[in-house]
Amino acid sequence: MEVTDANLQLLAGYLQQTLSADPNVRRPAEKLLESTELQQNYPVLLLNLIDKSQMDMTTRIAGAIAFKNYVKRNWAAHEDTDGPDRIHESDRNTIKSLIVTLMLHSPVALQKQLSDAVSIIGKHDFPKKWPQMIDEMVQRFASGDFNVINGVLQTAHSLFKRYRFEFKSQALWEEIKFVLDRMAQPLTDLLQATMQLTKVHENNMEALKVIYGSLVLVNKVFFSLNSQDLPEFFEDNMNTWMGAFIQQLAVNVPALSRDDDDDPGVLEFLRSQVCENICLYAKKYDEEFKPFMEQFVTAVWELLVKTSLNTKNDSLVSNALQFITVVAERKNYQGIFENPEILARICEKVVIPNLDIRPSDEELFEDSPEEYIRRDIEGSDVDTRRRAACDLVKTLSLNYEQKIFGIFSQYLEILLAKYKENPAANWRSKDTAIYLVTSWASRGGTKKHGITQTSDLVPLPEFCATQIIPELERLNINEIPVLKAAAIKYIMVFRSILGPQVLANCLPQLIRHLPAESIVVHSYAACSVEKILAMRDASNGIVFGPQVLAPHVNSLISGLFATLAMPGASENEFVMKAIMRSFFVLQGASMPFMGVALPRLTEILTQVAKNPSRPHFNHYLFETLALSIKIVCQADASAVSSFEEALFPVFQGILQQDIVEFMPYVFQMLSVLLEVREGSGSIPEPYWALFPCLLSPALWDRTGNVTPLIRLICAFVKQGAAQIQAMGKLNGILGIFQKMIASKANDHEGFYLLQNLLSYYPAAEMQSSMRQIFGLLFQRLSLSKTPKYISGIIVFFCFYVIKADGSHLAKLIDEIQPNMFGMLLERIFITDLQKVVKELDRKMVAVGVTKLLTETPEMVLPQYAQFWPRLLHALIDMFEHPLESLKGIEGGEIVGGVAEDPDAGYQVAFAQLTHAQPKQQDHLAEITDARQFLVNALSKYSQKRPGELTNLLGPLEQDYKQILQKYCDQAGVRIV
Repeated sequence: MEVTDANLQLLAGYLQQTLSADPNVRRPAEKLLESTELQQNYPVLLLNLIDKSQMDMTTRIAGAIAFKNYVKRNWAAHEDTDGPDRIHESDRNTIKSLIVTLMLHSPVALQKQLSDAVSIIGKHDFPKKWPQMIDEMVQRFASGDFNVINGVLQTAHSLFKRYRFEFKSQALWEEIKFVLDRMAQPLTDLLQATMQLTKVHENNMEALKVIYGSLVLVNKVFFSLNSQDLPEFFEDNMNTWMGAFIQQLAVNVPALSRDDDDDPGVLEFLRSQVCENICLYAKKYDEEFKPFMEQFVTAVWELLVKTSLNTKNDSLVSNALQFITVVAERKNYQGIFENPEILARICEKVVIPNLDIRPSDEELFEDSPEEYIRRDIEGSDVDTRRRAACDLVKTLSLNYEQKIFGIFSQYLEILLAKYKENPAANWRSKDTAIYLVTSWASRGGTKKHGITQTSDLVPLPEFCATQIIPELERLNINEIPVLKAAAIKYIMVFRSILGPQVLANCLPQLIRHLPAESIVVHSYAACSVEKILAMRDASNGIVFGPQVLAPHVNSLISGLFATLAMPGASENEFVMKAIMRSFFVLQGASMPFMGVALPRLTEILTQVAKNPSRPHFNHYLFETLALSIKIVCQADASAVSSFEEALFPVFQGILQQDIVEFMPYVFQMLSVLLEVREGSGSIPEPYWALFPCLLSPALWDRTGNVTPLIRLICAFVKQGAAQIQAMGKLNGILGIFQKMIASKANDHEGFYLLQNLLSYYPAAEMQSSMRQIFGLLFQRLSLSKTPKYISGIIVFFCFYVIKADGSHLAKLIDEIQPNMFGMLLERIFITDLQKVVKELDRKMVAVGVTKLLTETPEMVLPQYAQFWPRLLHALIDMFEHPLESLKGIEGGEIVGGVAEDPDAGYQVAFAQLTHAQPKQQDHLAEITDARQFLVNALSKYSQKRPGELTNLLGPLEQDYKQILQKYCDQAGVRIV
């Protein structure tokens, strides 16, 4: 693809089409661009288009976004698969030579996208493959052009912000040192020069806006460079930086304050970042920061007192309160807070005003209920004043409990008395009172259980009985909705403290609020019901089972479905999750409702498939469907055909229209339906019509599809191997295996597929392909040996020994290369047996290795006999030693889940449906004790070939012989 005007115009046309609202125009253009992106010069053509000032700006922005996504998808893709590099080397070099300059002279809208692309490239190539980037950027500080300087700072911020959360490592230290050596001094010089310019241009508002914008970015870069540890340079220059921060907190340029009360201006951003920076130092570098602490406490306190309640100050106030909270936690500064007068002033001037609900919060409650919920109960990234004030209350009540108790008790009485005077007018006082009690009493908890530790001084059940339940008992469920929501949230938060009896009394009231007009109220009611139904007792039993729910079940199920029919609630994730939880608790008792529920759920699925926009709602919808199939088909397996009849048309529509968000779910659901059919006859024709499409390479390029598709293909293999053979589709399946085994992220899926083929596919046809399969396995082993892959190949070879036999394995491997079987034993089995971590896999390995030792004649041939005692040694080690904790094969990564690449571009991730979990298959269910299996096999071997075993066991160390004898004694067998 040459860089010509004709190609530029062609590319511009396709980019314009990707902006179309019509999917029939947009999708073909997206697919065409995706298919051409691997051609040489494609990214260079994109950069040339972005640089064309005469080109329409929307096209240039579309080009910049396309370029960023291209870099995300392809820059590091080959590092995972060990496949060919998707970007030509010349294109890589051209991109790196052009992009910084292009970014810096581009308009702001383009600069942001290009800056992100630089960050992605930098993450993989900087500093080793792109060391000149930092020098190129730092040189621009001297340009004097603040648009260029801000571009450099924005890129530095994007590139370095990962230092804030990355795990400590030698490579990370070296990279940060590389950056500090080149950037710390220029950044400090830039800070001082920019601070000076604020005085030079104090009457030029436009210039000041840009200059203070630069200071915001300087402070962000400072935060990133100081996040891991305190660099020596910044410690030496602390006076310079802290002096600047004090000035920045105190600066006041009224002309830069925006008239808008909602959106922060540059000064709000600046002070907020300063508070974040000093909070970092107070938390992590307490000793070094100590000389500055007092003046910053004073400066922040003064700032808090004079800052208005406008929404634009929220981030600033939140960060300032966090700083005060951090100081209050430190024993060194307890003297500041022990004075009752100071505590009273903090409560009066800072805590109570920031706990009060403001007009802007009420507006959010009414007009943007989802955002209100996200901030209030989901703990979103947006730090709110209320949350920061609550954190301060918790810290103060933890460290100064007795003093705070007296102060807060007085405020609580005043707030509740004010409400009692005139509930309709003074409901805000009670709302504040509920928040005050919640934050004052809380000592610790978890997302799963809510608050689990509280202050002994606060009588929570009594407050619930006198102040919370009366609010919920009011006849009008739509009266004062903010207060209703606060009362419901109180029950939800303290559910583990209030006890089953109180919650049982609350449950009907919560159900009664499901039809509330307020989206927040009915969402909180559904969320509370779901969390209460999810509660478990000490023996892990469900606290509120079908018997407890029985009196309320009609109103609960009908109420939840009725809520979904209300305006603005058709895709409410809390309601759908509550439906799922109700069905789960009720199990068979939910059957009477299925006749109404299933058509409604199918109808909802048909609607949301037209425009999937609520990932959590969609997930719980599929969970509910999967759970319904499970419950109904457990009672009557033949009911599966009714589900197929209802769901297949919807699933076919989703697959035909390529609705990528739903595909991983559809594949899981199809697997569930097929697995229910297991053993009940042949697979119905509609499944077979779908089967060839499942082998399409395009489906397998989407990471989210891989795990559910492998499971679905395996279900076909298990139940319809003869049909697959008749269709001649084995090569297509083996092509998928080859793709999986080449990928570090998905090699475990390749092994899982191979195990199913060996178990269920006609052996004769499989055997003819085994040499080629083994060749691919060894090729990957030599190219890219990871702990996960080693574990997988050991398990697979042991599985092969069990399914075929050890002799087949030895001969097949030695056909590939003479004596290669010995190399496999020595370099993989003997050294890495411990790397197998899953329990069933370890049993498979133990049985496979036992069969190698006792049923494989090749093991006692002269060239391999030396490995016999060493292999037994490794097996005993595996039995006796704890599991190795291995990076890359912890948790469920071996059998499921997708190894996520944060830079792979937007891809629909695989989310495993809890109620569609694949059954874990134990191929060796008849063997319960692998140690006993070993000694029984050794005993039989010694009887069959007397004397031979004694020679083989001779080199075994005495400790291991004793362990072996212990196994014999436990199993009651003798080795002759």
